[in-house]
Amino acid sequence: MSSFNRRSVLLMAAGLPLVAGCGFEPVYGPDSAATRLRNAILVDAPSNADQFELVRQLEYRLGAANNARFGLSVALDISEEGVALTSDNRTTRKEVIGEGTYALRNLDSKEVLLTGKVDSFTGYSTTGSTVSELAARRDARRRLMIILADRITTELIAQAD
Repeated sequence: MSSFNRRSVLLMAAGLPLVAGCGFEPVYGPDSAATRLRNAILVDAPSNADQFELVRQLEYRLGAANNARFGLSVALDISEEGVALTSDNRTTRKEVIGEGTYALRNLDSKEVLLTGKVDSFTGYSTTGSTVSELAARRDARRRLMIILADRITTELIAQAD
């Protein structure tokens, strides 16, 4: 039995004109918010390894600030906590919890245009050697910075007009 159903395809095709007329437009289309923000945001310089990873990912998503009209500041709050314990009270897994509070400002007038807060978490195992645990911790923090940068980028694009 085939999972292809002509009726469902026809119903979806019939609904396309309704979606086209509702005001949706591609996020990265011509003259969209994402296109206008591309290469226009100067992210504040990092002061530690976590911020370096965050700034690197933000610049990857938003582009290098060639004609910067906006400045972006991000304050990070990162913590770690044990989430899995053995019967002898050894931690075998840790969770890295991160929160980023951001502010987008006009570079000319210094006016804050947009603020917000994003958060997420990642985890890593502590059961290997010291070297593998340090590598896993570093990787978890890097993944967290990528997630936070992606969420900040999404919010900036969604709220920009």
